[in-house]
Amino acid sequence: MNNLMLVLLMACGGVAIALQPSINARLAQKVGSFESSLISFAVGTLCLLAVVLATGRGSLRGVFDASWWELTGGLLGAFFVTMTIIAVPRMGTAAVMAIIIAGQLTTGALLDQFGVFGLRQIAFTPLRGLGIAMLCLGVALIVRR
Repeated sequence: MNNLMLVLLMACGGVAIALQPSINARLAQKVGSFESSLISFAVGTLCLLAVVLATGRGSLRGVFDASWWELTGGLLGAFFVTMTIIAVPRMGTAAVMAIIIAGQLTTGALLDQFGVFGLRQIAFTPLRGLGIAMLCLGVALIVRR
């Protein structure tokens, strides 16, 4: 997969992430917050099961060789989805997305700085710090009513 295709797919992922909390919050009005989160993950799990069965090249048996912390992604995802379901009706989609993006970028810069999880280490530079500060200022402007 070339970089242009990856950029386009990630942009689509960004659109999906922006749509998901509002859709899940709407569902929560009918079924409840935690129930909406459960349904969201169940539908996602079924879709991924179909994809794995149709195209999977790995082995699910490898899960038994994984460390405990390598299995926490689903827990973190459930926390994220549930918090967005609760926050969007109270704060609005734009405010929630701005806060999420600021948190992601800040955490990403720290993970890069220290090469966490054995990934490539990328130094935290003053320009990166300025970018994060500007983003946080943008968050304050968006969240402020």
